[in-house]
Amino acid sequence: MKLVLFLGAALICLCSVVARAQSSGPTMKAIVVHNYGGPEVLKYEDAQRPEPKDDQILVRVIAAGVNPVDGMIRSGMFAKYEKAAFPMIPGADIAGVVEKAGSKITKLKVGDPVYAYVSLKNGGGYAEYAVATEGEAEPKPKSLTYVEAAAVPVVALTAWQALIDTAKLSAGQTVLIHGGSGGVGTFAIQIAKARGAKVIATASTPNQDLLKQLGADVAIDYTKQKFEDVARGVDVVLDSVGKGTLARSYGVVKKGGFIVTLVARIDQAELDKYAIRGASLSVNPDSNELAEIGKLIDEKKIKVIVSQTFPLSEAMKAQEQVATGHTRGKIVLKVADEPK
Repeated sequence: MKLVLFLGAALICLCSVVARAQSSGPTMKAIVVHNYGGPEVLKYEDAQRPEPKDDQILVRVIAAGVNPVDGMIRSGMFAKYEKAAFPMIPGADIAGVVEKAGSKITKLKVGDPVYAYVSLKNGGGYAEYAVATEGEAEPKPKSLTYVEAAAVPVVALTAWQALIDTAKLSAGQTVLIHGGSGGVGTFAIQIAKARGAKVIATASTPNQDLLKQLGADVAIDYTKQKFEDVARGVDVVLDSVGKGTLARSYGVVKKGGFIVTLVARIDQAELDKYAIRGASLSVNPDSNELAEIGKLIDEKKIKVIVSQTFPLSEAMKAQEQVATGHTRGKIVLKVADEPK
């Protein structure tokens, strides 16, 4: 199922993009965007290495996650809301090793393996180095490789903030997750199951087995059946598709239930019609929630699905694949070799 990643996050990221200063000092290899356009505007070149402020860490990036929103920002889809300042480095998901720590850093130290949802205002994650605050970074789950860890932050936090923080999903409730085989969906299914909820999830024919492997109680092949014929009276809907799928979802939520959409504006008239609640989600970095997610991963309650990896220099190919809307789990850029 096509997964278009949350408008809210795109706007948050885009509003924070600034140009990387071209000054003297250490350089690094990075993917740099100088103007809006297709994947061909992603240039693998030298860029200024960031210097951490007192409240930041400098991370030597081992791997960087690729999200649909990266391509949306690159293409200028949100330029009417906020124009990007060029040149910019895309990417919000990183996993790596702390290279340097600012004087106000208390939780992390040089040499620590970390993963983070980084702010683009200081340069994004498609680079050999990136900076993050302690509110954005957390020690890497011990059971994950750096490639796996880079696939986690943005999509896992999106699923967590949608289901737990916004919809208040609780044990015994039933949730319908659209796009269950995608980046957000694979985490949403597992977070919901860890919460004790019953999960109904949708995906195309080739991904039905994956839904079951992730713990879905009911797997719906949206190419063969209408989800509303199967899912009725659910407590929560998580929508990552929008348009017709969102419009058809209001009617399957029980009175007093909740619908969260990642890609559209919620329709208040529809909420009132069915006596339900709803919200459009904007995801935010949160190291405390990354810690909770990491704990579930190390307890083997959540597994990470990485379908493909590309070297940093082939970010264009990675974004082209993500843009198909049929990626299983996540695609990750390998920036450096995994530390021994």
